[in-house]
Order: sequence, then structure tokens, then C-alpha cells
Amino acid sequence: MLARLGLVGVGTVAAGSVLSACNSNGGGSSSDGVEALQFDNTVKGASDATKAANQKVLDSLPFNDRSDFEDAARGLIDRPQTLTIKNDNGDVIWDMEEYKTYIADDKDAPDTVNPSLWRNAQLCMHYGLFEVVPDKVYQVRGYDLSNITYVQGDTGWIVFDPLISPETARAAHELVTKNRGDRPIHAVVHSHSHVDHYGGVRGIVNQADVDSGRVKIIAPEGFVEHSVSENVIAGNAMSRRAIYMYGALLPRNAQGGVNGGLGQTTSTGEPTLIIPTDIISTTGTKMTIDGVEMEFQMTPGTEAPSEMNTFFPQFKAMWMAENTTNTMHNILTLRGAVVRDARIWAQYLDETIRTYGPNTEVKFQSHHWPMWSNEKIIDYWKRQRDMYKYIHDQSVRLMNEGYIGSEIAEEISFPPEINDFWPDRGYYGTLKHNSRAVYQRYMGWYDGNPSDLDDLPPEPAAKKYVEYMGGADAVLEKAKADFDKGEYRWTATVLKQVVFANPENVDAKNLLADSYEQMGYQAESGPWRSVYLQGAYELRNGVPTAGGVDTASPDTIEAMPPEMMFDYLGVRLNGPNAAGKNIKLNVTFDDLNQDYTLVVENGVLNYAPGTIGDADASLTLTKDTMNQIQMGNLKLTDGIDQNQVTLDGNRQSVEDFVGLLDTFPFWFNIVTP
Repeated sequence: MLARLGLVGVGTVAAGSVLSACNSNGGGSSSDGVEALQFDNTVKGASDATKAANQKVLDSLPFNDRSDFEDAARGLIDRPQTLTIKNDNGDVIWDMEEYKTYIADDKDAPDTVNPSLWRNAQLCMHYGLFEVVPDKVYQVRGYDLSNITYVQGDTGWIVFDPLISPETARAAHELVTKNRGDRPIHAVVHSHSHVDHYGGVRGIVNQADVDSGRVKIIAPEGFVEHSVSENVIAGNAMSRRAIYMYGALLPRNAQGGVNGGLGQTTSTGEPTLIIPTDIISTTGTKMTIDGVEMEFQMTPGTEAPSEMNTFFPQFKAMWMAENTTNTMHNILTLRGAVVRDARIWAQYLDETIRTYGPNTEVKFQSHHWPMWSNEKIIDYWKRQRDMYKYIHDQSVRLMNEGYIGSEIAEEISFPPEINDFWPDRGYYGTLKHNSRAVYQRYMGWYDGNPSDLDDLPPEPAAKKYVEYMGGADAVLEKAKADFDKGEYRWTATVLKQVVFANPENVDAKNLLADSYEQMGYQAESGPWRSVYLQGAYELRNGVPTAGGVDTASPDTIEAMPPEMMFDYLGVRLNGPNAAGKNIKLNVTFDDLNQDYTLVVENGVLNYAPGTIGDADASLTLTKDTMNQIQMGNLKLTDGIDQNQVTLDGNRQSVEDFVGLLDTFPFWFNIVTP
């Protein structure tokens, strides 16, 4: 029944070229008869305007400050000469080698990469096993988008945030074991509810050890609910947009994927999930495992709806989860999510400073490299705190002065003490889109202008714009002149109208792709670069039809309670087709001893606990059978025929219900109508 389920946090997309999986558009003249101007569909180099923009970045930021490079290299114990990780089928799910061919500390930024983003990519290429606190805390970095952290107890390990994929977590564990000995894992701590912090758990521990009590799984309150639900309802759309955000399908070269902001990119194994045994709900909660003392700070509603930091008083070390990293984070991620609260985020960081700051000598987190020295850490925390508070306060100030989101994004700027601080640079989030997120949180989509209350959607609006502009030929001629002047933001805006007015206009698509490409080359944010370059790719080559998107993790589906599954079925119900229908179904999960009633009426699906006597049909099945149906391994009607689902009543009503459920297409258009 559930064709696609979105995972939480960064998402999961497959790496590799999509050249063979695209519908080629080719080159040539447009169907509007443009003959004087021709635009080919090949990847271009950096324009003079892009070279100048990137040189300005190089001249304006403190690139002579090499302290981050010292911290990123500090404590290296071991790293393999090559790092390519495969699954049991031989498929590559993580490959640092493809980056090594063009990214290195001793290589200057190419003209096609923002020098600041290049610097972040160089730092994220420091992979291997590192010592954070002597003989106590270790990290494996560069084995996935996130870090896996090992805290040594009296006899074994406490592991924090075991990556996205079991394969990458297992490879990291093997590196730790090789260098620190074979020790048992006593506990796994998930700092928050995003998949890059729990997906690899079955690569290092098994369910039997958890069930027996030998291994604890510790997580913040709400972890399972948010891990399963955050992207389920809108998972299909979020996963498609994640293709743009993370650049996992872009080629690995100076004109393609360079860095994802938090790390190089995402691994592509199948994430797993083990239900926690211990839930932390209150700041100040203390726990001692294998001689290691931990105190938890709850931070819900910051980087994730369910998140916590961990303080180690014995080591004077603070684990910051993903509440501070060495970049500005997202208030609203480009793949889509609920808007985060920058005000609350800053307040929790202030609490960290006041409560744990005086006793902290090292801070480390689930992305990037650690920092040592209390003075440096307090200064860092303050600037991270004030970055988020500045975004919030100044966006709201401008909002109250009458500015709308796009105007706020253009007007707002950081003071030098934040702007020139490397950990506050926008490699992941950006000041522009974060300020618009604050506006969205308070004011929503409507900007107050009556013209925008019921405006035309993109395609019909584009046709009128192009008509008013004098036709596609005239627009292309003017846009080419503006492109040559380096006015890419404007050419991207105006050429979008031509493409949406006539998606067969190849020259318009190619010039729009050229505009996106140069904007990508100038972007400091890894996701912005990926968005622009993926957009350029699809304009030139068409929408991919394959590429390996696996968002329906069996562990995620198993963790879904029936109520969440019914909520998703309600989203899939085609309301117009359901109009006038009245279907009543009883559903019993005999292994859970739970009964539900599903009712379709007024074009919607409602559900309630219990059964009713006048149902059209009653279905009895196990939760595991429903899981197989959700994963697409079994059709509901086949389950009835095979006696895996017991049917009592009118079979046609069941088939009518299934027929009302939409299956969402994954590869929907984004840069074309």
C-alpha cells in the first residue's frame, strides 16, 4: 500500500552517474524559431563573472587561519590508504576515492568552486580514526556524512550516532577494533532523530544483544516517533528534492559534486533502526555505563524535534550532537521539513554555555572535527548561539518593518564578528534561506500583497510573462546579453518563464542551465551548489528515470504504529475519486490484539480504535504482513488469496478502497513544468 516512505534527516539517495538513466533533450534550435542565438547543452567552465565572484571570496575571508586544519588532523591514529565500502552485493555505497582525485589540502580551489566551500571540502577529506580525549574518546570521521564516536569504558564501548548505513558503521567498527582491540559494545546513544545518527546501528550491534539486555539503546524522548514520522507524510516529495540537495547523483569533479556541507555526501546503504531501551526526557538526567558518567541536556525543537547533548564530567568533554557544527545549519532544510525555531536553538546553546561551559575542555559533535581549550570553545559557542539569535531577531525586526521574505534575504547581513568566523559560514544552511525560514515560521507563505493572494501558478503565469515580454526570441536575446554581464540571478528568473511557457524550447533550457551552473560554481553552500548543478543537469539531459532511491527501510516500516500507517493512507487517498464513496472496513492486527475501523466518506479517510457491526468487510492480518504490503513485497489482494489476510465480508469494497490509493511518482519534474 505504501509505495514510498521518506526517511528522516538527510535522506538516502544513490551515488553514481545518471547519464544512462535520463531522457536526453539534445541541442539545436528552439521550437519558437530562434536561429540567431544557439546554446549547446554541454557542461561549461567558470565565466569571468564567476571567477571574479570567487576571487572576491578568496580576498575577503581569513584563509590564512589554519587552526581548523590543525584540529581536523589532530589525534589521527589510522586511516586506510583507500576507502571504498561496498554492500554484500558488491555495490559501492561509500567512496572517498572519487573525491581524492581532485580534492587535497595542497590544491587551490578551481575556478568552478567557491574557495570557502573548497576549504570545507578539504577539511572533510581528513578521514580515519582519531583520538579526541586520550585513551577515552575516539571518532571515525569521513566514513559517511556523519561521524561515529566511541567512548571507552572499563571493559567496552559506548557508541554515539552509528552513521547512515550498516556497511559504513561496520567498516568504522573494524577500524576501531584493529587499533583499540576487540571490546564489547555496552550501549549505543542516538543523539537525535535523523537517519545519519541511527541508520547504521545494525552494522555494529544485533537485536539479540539488545533483547537480552547486553546492549542498551539510548535516545531522547520522541526519538522513534520523529525518526519514523518526520518525512513519512511528505516523504516522496522530500526524497525527490533530496536528490537536488545532496548532490549524490552529480559527477565527482570540479564541475560537479564537491561537498555536502556537513560532510562529503550521504552513503547509500539501507538504513536500520532498533527501538531504544532507554529514553531520556529531562535535562540533568545522569547515567553511568561501564564506568562512564554521562549527563544529558535535552534540546527538542533545535536541529531536530528530538535531540540531546551529552556531557562527560570525567573527561571535561561535551558532545554537541548536531546543535553546533563547524557551519551554519538549516532553519529550514532545502529538501523540505517543518521550520525550526532559531530563537529556541539560541536559548539552548546559551544554556549549554552557562551549565556546562565552565567545565568543558573539549567539544565534539556528530559532524566535522572537534575543538579543544575552554576559552576557544566558549567563544565558539557564543558565536554559534549569536548567529542563530541574529538570524531570528534581525529577520523579525525587518519583518515588523514591513519587509517580506525575499526582501529580508536581500537586506540582512551578519556583523564581521559572525560573518568572518569560519564555523558560522554557510556551507549547509545559508543566511539567505534561513532568514526566509524565520519569516515563514511567523508569517507563512502569504507576503501580504493582494496580488500574491491568488496568483497564477508557474506554467500559466509563465506564458503570460513571455507574451508580455515580446515572445521567447526577444527574451532569449536580452537574457543572453545579461548572462554575458554575469547577471545570473536575473537570467535564471526570466528564463524560467520561457521554459515553463514552452518546455520544448531547447535554447532556453540550455541558457537557463548555463545560468544555474555559474550560480552553482559561486555557491558557498554545498546544498545550494548541488541544487543548481542538478537543475542544470536535468535541463540539459532530462529527468532521471533511475538512480536507486530506497527510502522504505524495513526497520522504519516495522517501527510505524498502525495509526501512522493509516495517516499516510489518508494522504494517499485520491479525494476527487473518493467523492461520493462510502466504505467501512474493520482491520484487526491479531498479533497486536488491536482493532481499527477505517471509514471513507466525504472524500477523506478517517480511522478509530475498535470495530463496527455494519462494516463492508473485515480484514485480519499480522503487523508483519502489513509491513510486507507497505514495502511492496505483497499486494493486499494477493495476501487475501494466499490466506495471509483473512477477509470476512465484501471483497469488492476492499478492492475499491485499494483502487482509491494513489502511488506517487518519484521522478516528478522540478525545473520544467
